[in-house]
Amino acid sequence: MIDAHHHLWEDLTRRDYGWLAGLGAIRRPYTVDDLAEVTPADRTILVQTVPTVEETEEFLATAAATPLIAGVVGWLDLTTPDVADRIAALREAPGGDTLVGIRHPAQGEADPDWLRRPDVVRGVRAVAEAGLTFDVLVLPPQHQAAIALADAVPGARLVLDHAGKPAIAAGGYAPWAGFLTELAARPNVFCKLSGLVTEADWTKWTVEDLRPYAAHVLTSFGPDRVMFGSDWPVCELAATYAQVYGSARTVTSDLSPSEQDEVFGGTATRAYPISGHVA
Repeated sequence: MIDAHHHLWEDLTRRDYGWLAGLGAIRRPYTVDDLAEVTPADRTILVQTVPTVEETEEFLATAAATPLIAGVVGWLDLTTPDVADRIAALREAPGGDTLVGIRHPAQGEADPDWLRRPDVVRGVRAVAEAGLTFDVLVLPPQHQAAIALADAVPGARLVLDHAGKPAIAAGGYAPWAGFLTELAARPNVFCKLSGLVTEADWTKWTVEDLRPYAAHVLTSFGPDRVMFGSDWPVCELAATYAQVYGSARTVTSDLSPSEQDEVFGGTATRAYPISGHVA
């Protein structure tokens, strides 16, 4: 089993975690040891939390020292002309062979078309040419730009984080569902079955609230392009790791055993160059 999406923040004094402001329930250190206590995964993918190369370098070193962490999705400035050189520098850093992808949270950009910008497209193309995957984190205002990016870099492996963040708590379905269907028509895009509990009502969510959204993800992308991610410890705003994992198992219980194996492991090995391998 592979958990394809989790985070760590071991020392909140080392850098600005501004996005944690107002999220007191998770504004505390989360360590590798904490992860090992809660995850049933054999391997995991550690994903950036702040836009700094320093965090990425720390994550690479952590992954090198932690057999549980199979890969790191880090951050670098996609808009600089020397993206390829910066990727090479990360790969030469301690633990650099665990770098499997790059993410820049477009959801935080004021420009909803940020992912369409020529310098960003060029940067994502450099990520792909380096054999890495690009994680796409967007809100509804950026959905069309995400589709445009997939068309602009058809040779890239793109991973949609948190299923595009549907508005589950508000009962929003149709606009999101149409976006997901359209994006899934691009064969270079994968999707994470992750982050749904924090898009639902944090205090009253049920598995039945998540089910139609998970079903549409699986129908649109197929199990061979969908992967489970816990989004721990962010998920703790609404659920424990065990509850997130259990709900994912429940909403995928109608799949065949081999299809479940894809969602909970196989897809991640194709989406990311884990241990240098992409099927």
